[in-house]
Amino acid sequence: MNAATKNTLNKTKKVCLAGLIDLAVWFYIFLCAYKVGYQSLILDLREPDFSWMQPIYCLMAAVIPAIIGWAVPRASLGRAAFKLYLPLPTEGKKPFRFYFWLGIFLILLTFGVGVKVTQLSLTEFFSDSGLKGAQRIFMELVTPNWHIFNDALFASIETIYMAFIATVLSIPVAFVVSFFGARNLMRNSRIGLFVYAIVRFVINVTRSIEPIVWAIIFSVWVGIGPFAGMLALWLHSIAGLVKLYSEQIEGINHGPLEAMAATGARPMQIVWFGVVPQIVLPFLSFSIYRWDINVRMATIIGLVGGGGIGTLLMQYQGISKWHEVGLLVIFIAAIVWIMDYASARLREAIE
Repeated sequence: MNAATKNTLNKTKKVCLAGLIDLAVWFYIFLCAYKVGYQSLILDLREPDFSWMQPIYCLMAAVIPAIIGWAVPRASLGRAAFKLYLPLPTEGKKPFRFYFWLGIFLILLTFGVGVKVTQLSLTEFFSDSGLKGAQRIFMELVTPNWHIFNDALFASIETIYMAFIATVLSIPVAFVVSFFGARNLMRNSRIGLFVYAIVRFVINVTRSIEPIVWAIIFSVWVGIGPFAGMLALWLHSIAGLVKLYSEQIEGINHGPLEAMAATGARPMQIVWFGVVPQIVLPFLSFSIYRWDINVRMATIIGLVGGGGIGTLLMQYQGISKWHEVGLLVIFIAAIVWIMDYASARLREAIE
């Protein structure tokens, strides 16, 4: 393929992408105007109805202004993004006014949609009944019941150990898998790229599922308790550490690796003596940080039967014993603060 053909293909690709940008912008404007402006403001629907024909109609309507904008280069956001005509028009040193006001309009439109979607209401926020209920709960929270101190203490210890075991067991698994999830180490063969794609797919799927969901699954599998919570944290920690580890491996200096390969070193020797020394300290820092994350997560997954102080919190919150909940909140805050401080000091010592 010669240079002229390649340039033509690149320009065609940019033209198509620019057209899609213009179409997407106008589609977004029409859809928001219909859902918020017409259904919410004019029809006064608190929860506007939805049908698949509505976005189709908005997309059809967006074609017209997109074509008009394409015919007038200075009114085409897509052309400006890919610089398909002269550089972005300017007046002195200020950006062209059209793009500035279009950006302000899109921001305000998005804010308006967000207000309607989240059903923001200052009237409900400052209502007398709501303020009185919040005041009652807050006053009970700040007057904790110290009679459950022992239960809260043992539940806190359980939470810390649950996070610690999950982190320790996840480190060796993540360490090994991370080498298969590093593109720079796996790109030399088709099998390597296939393994890399599988590893990245699995860890992305695993990371996308929150630990609280994994805790529900494992609480059904092994029963309610700290073991289920530990397994949920362990699985999510593996996925999180593999991502961090593999990205660190992808950022290493390849000079030592090339020098070792030139001397006839085997792949395992290159990895062990060329890659590992460059990643040991960052790996330790990531692992400590992950323990800090797991301690905070452990207090949440207990709400669905994962054990630890979260389970105790769920029990007292369920029967509206806010004095007891207040004490548990103090313990949770103390655990998070102590672990955050300790992990920060450890990371500073390592780095």
